[in-house]
Amino acid sequence: MTIDELTDFGMHEMSDDEVEGFLSTQSMGTLGLPTDAQPYLVPMSYGYDGGSRLYFYFVVGTESRKVELADRAEKAAFLVYSAETAFNWESVVLTGTLRQLPADRRGDVDEAATPTWRPELFETASESLETQIYEFRIEEWTGVRHTGLPPGFYG
Repeated sequence: MTIDELTDFGMHEMSDDEVEGFLSTQSMGTLGLPTDAQPYLVPMSYGYDGGSRLYFYFVVGTESRKVELADRAEKAAFLVYSAETAFNWESVVLTGTLRQLPADRRGDVDEAATPTWRPELFETASESLETQIYEFRIEEWTGVRHTGLPPGFYG
């Protein structure tokens, strides 16, 4: 089914302003990186610049599959969603490019665009392990939302 076919049931495509507002109020999503087989999916906190970029902080050790796949990916995807109830949810899918910021560009990341939430484990680990910043340049986004009971639904 298409989004247009589901409109009668309460689902709607989000406008660009709604997508931007949603991304600005969330802090977690799932990063999808291509592999030779199935996508590699990683939960990530993110920072959003309010326009066309997300920022991820990778805490890395001596080996990191996430870094290896991110560095060779021509394209990546990121899913952000919020599901309060079965009848009240939103999701945004972003596609774009991902690249590590060089050390001399790390200062360019506005404090407002840094991830607002990070698990304590990563805060502690970043004190002894290397932290790399990755920039996700958004090329395309789509957002959908479902709010309220669908027409004709009587619980």
